Parts: sequence; C-alpha cells; structure tokens
Amino acid sequence: MTNNPQRTVSAVQSYPDLRLLIGGEWHERGDRESIPVFNPATEAVLGNLPVATQDDMDAALAAAATGFELWRRRSPLDRSDIIRRAAAIVRERGESIARLITLEEGKPLAEARIEAEAAAQTLEWFAEEGRRAYGRIIPSRIEGMQQFVVKEPVGPVLAIAPWNFPAVNPARKLGAALAAGCSCILKPPEEAPASAMSIVQALDDAGIPKGVISMLFGIPAEISSYLIASPIIRKVSFTGSVPVGKHLMALCAAGMKRTTMELGGHGSVIVDRDVDIDAVVRLSAMAKYRNAGQVCVSPTRFYVHKAIYVEFVERFAAIADGVVVGDGFLEDTAMGPLAHSRRGSALDELVADAEKHGANLRAGGHRRNSPGYFFSPTVLCDVSEHARVMNEEPFGPVALINPIDSIESGIKQANRLPYGLASYGFGATADAAKAFSSGLETGMVGINSFTISFPETPFLGIKDSGHGAENGVEGLETCLVSKFVSQI
Repeated sequence: MTNNPQRTVSAVQSYPDLRLLIGGEWHERGDRESIPVFNPATEAVLGNLPVATQDDMDAALAAAATGFELWRRRSPLDRSDIIRRAAAIVRERGESIARLITLEEGKPLAEARIEAEAAAQTLEWFAEEGRRAYGRIIPSRIEGMQQFVVKEPVGPVLAIAPWNFPAVNPARKLGAALAAGCSCILKPPEEAPASAMSIVQALDDAGIPKGVISMLFGIPAEISSYLIASPIIRKVSFTGSVPVGKHLMALCAAGMKRTTMELGGHGSVIVDRDVDIDAVVRLSAMAKYRNAGQVCVSPTRFYVHKAIYVEFVERFAAIADGVVVGDGFLEDTAMGPLAHSRRGSALDELVADAEKHGANLRAGGHRRNSPGYFFSPTVLCDVSEHARVMNEEPFGPVALINPIDSIESGIKQANRLPYGLASYGFGATADAAKAFSSGLETGMVGINSFTISFPETPFLGIKDSGHGAENGVEGLETCLVSKFVSQI
C-alpha cells in the first residue's frame, strides 16, 4: 500500500451527545445502560449510546399509535411541506452530517458528502411523491354503483437501518413512511448512531408533530423482538443480513405484519471480450472499493471473458495495490477502514479458505498492523466455487475474478447463488445488453454501469435478497394499503 493508515485527523472532530427520541422528547443517557461508539479509523471511543429500556419501548409504541392517528389526518400537502423543510435542513447541515458519517462509519469524506446530499434528495423526493399516492376509479357493471380504490397508510412502521450508509438509509425508511402518512419508530445502527440522529433531528426541527417519530438504540435482537410483538406495529422495514431478515420475517408472521426486506447480496459482474478494458477495470475497482466494499450492491464476483482475462486481472490488481487506504478525513484517502473489528476477522477467514481451495492472491488479503480496522484492497483470481467467499457475501474490499467462455456461461455462474440483489454486465453489443437484462436473476441490473440507485428508482432484491422496495414509487407503495369501496 502507498499510505500509512496511522495518519489521522479524526481525533479533532467533534461528536455530539447521543440521545433517544421518544414521543417528541429527547432523552439523554441518565441511569440507562450504554454502548460505546468507536471511531473505526483510530479505535478511540467517540461517545456512549443510551440503551432503550422496556419503559422507553412502551412509551415509543404508545407515541407511535397516537402519532399515527394525528399524522394520517394531515393533508398530503402539509406532510410534504414538513418533509421538504427537513430535506432543506439536511442540505444546509450537509458538511457537518458528512463529517459525522466519516467519523463513526469510516468512509472517505468525499463519499460521506455524497451520502449526505443523497439523504436530502431522498427526503425531498418522497415529500413530493407522497402527494401522488393515487387510487383509481373502476367502471361498474351495475347501474348507479360507484367503485373505487383508495390508498391509505399501513400504520405505525418499525424501521431498522444498517451502519454502512448511516444517513441515507434512515432517510429512505423515514421518507417513505412519513410521506405515506405513517408514524415510525427508527432503530438505527449502534455503530453509527449520530448520523441517523442528525436526520431525525432535521425532521424534528422541521416541525414533525410529537409522537410521529421515535428513535431507539440498544441490543438489536431485544428491541426488534419486543417491538414486533406489539400489535401497534403494522409494518417492518429491515436492511441487513439474510439470516437476520428471515428471523424477523418469522416474528412478523405471527402478527401478519407487512415487511420490506432489503437483505444481502453477492454482486456478479460479467465482462465480455469486446469492452474497453481500461475503462471497465477503472469503473470496477472504483465500485468494488467504495466504502471499503461494505455496500450490499458491491460488485464482488467478476466473470471475465477468457480472451481478456489475464490483462483484466493484472490491471485490476495494479489498481488495488495503488489504492490509498487511511483515515477518511485525509484528502488523499481513497478507501477508509472497515466499520468494526468483526469484519476484519471474517475477511481473514474467507481469504485463507479461498487460498486453501487454490485461489491465487494477486493483491492485499490482510489486515493492517495499526490502530483502526483497516483491510487491504484484495484481489483473488481463479477462485473455486467451493470456496466460502464464492458463496458467502464478504461485505468487504475483496474482488473475486474468474474466466468465462461466453456471456451465457457467465450468466449461469451469476445465477448460481440464492442471492438476487444486484448484477452487472459489460458488453459492446445490443445482444449482450439484451442477454444481461433478460438473463440475470436479480432485482437490479446495471448494464455498462455500476450506478443503479437514485431516490426515484426502486432499490429491491429477489430470492434470498429480500422483497419489497425502497425508493421510487415502489418504496412508497410498501407503506400504503389499498381499500376497495363499492357504493350505491
């Protein structure tokens, strides 16, 4: 590596006092238990996060019930005005929010700034789309009868957000729920709480009525199981791993609660022989090492036509070796640390297992002996499909590159796993594009591009990668129920 990750400026960045929001009131730690929050670049303790008690959860549930009855009766225009004000506040505070993201999650400040702006745009878009939750008129076969369908909010929502995008994920979940007329209890990640708190603070400052939003932190399994068991919660939105998502779905089934599950992936990339190798390698490496590979749609399994395979691997490994890894506040940093220590241990095991199965390690493959949770950008080639890393989502800066004979064989390999979140294809012909779009079994497909997420486009998976959608019209629909009315 060309950097020294011990260089850091994170220690001089300020960090807010962490609080809970319950029924419109902010609560500090008091006599509650607490969880330390670490800076992943230095391993220093940033602050202590108050753990919600059972009384806190009961109060949040009661607030969600009363808040829902109040909020659902506000006009879509009134709701839109408040959410748009919150979006403007997020944009005004964008630099401070970005610094919080880098401080507690680790990504480079340039990436954090993009995320903060994306959070503002997401709230902004849902503010507008909530005004267009249209129903429809159905022509009746009976004279004098009127038949119509109306859309109504599903009810109080429990939103459980992950740490890898600690500002934009809460904005997605809150934006959809609030725009539909639902109240919401947000359970953000304990690893990166202040970023989520900044989004909730913006909505509070924008004038969201008391009780419409609550925010709780604590032991995830304890909070989720307790809240899901309550009849007050009518919908659960979760972003996280496949095993946890399946467990939460089982809990929701007992109460027939609607679920949106955005679960893990194992992004495949098919590269045909006629592409611009330089351009595709640069795009691929940039996408792979974004946020240290801690992205659910991160490209991981690269299936490259054998005619360009050797050159592709060499260029990819050269880029990986040159990635500047370090504290996200340093201007030259291209990749920050992993968000927590657990990922480093998991990646060590996956790389060792791949090499045991005959994989060729071309770059990286190890943690750094320095403070912080740094892992080197890694390239493995000729990886056996029996290696764990070819079947388990690494969720880190690990690229796996294997040769293929044709697009068809690449599609077969891409579809081999039960994941179905995102896949990508690069080729110069219309036939290649058609093969990618029709053959890849994922909720999202990028053709000659890794850009697949905007506020107005659905973010969704199939198979073990979940169901439902975030963002887009589809994301709003997950928080609405249809009511058919027949009237004479």
